[in-house]
Amino acid sequence: MSKQISLTLSDDAVQRAEILARGGGRNVSEVLAEAIELSLNPLGTAVIDSRPAREWTDEQVTAAADSTMPSSERERMSELLDRQREGLLSFADRDSLDKLMQAYHAGLLRKATGLQEAARRGLRQPIFESTP
Repeated sequence: MSKQISLTLSDDAVQRAEILARGGGRNVSEVLAEAIELSLNPLGTAVIDSRPAREWTDEQVTAAADSTMPSSERERMSELLDRQREGLLSFADRDSLDKLMQAYHAGLLRKATGLQEAARRGLRQPIFESTP
């Protein structure tokens, strides 16, 4: 299901979307819709557990605390970052890198949340001790 809405964007944002749309042979509304969806759902189509960490089971907490990005995704992200640094990224590569970076950041946030909750429950030692 989808809804149509109206947005007011800066000229700069619209101009960047137009450039991306032209480069990818798409229309601006598709580019903007995808950008918004990606920014709101860092893991793409995966469902994010929106429950507070306090409601997670111990197994979910330790799984989050121990989570890492799969090596294939890490290697691909590294390759794309190298190509970006060299100025060799295509539009398709940029899209792939954006998705991988979103997943990486979401994974870091989930891991940090898991580590914090694991320390609160006494399942792990705190990484940093707070000082009174």
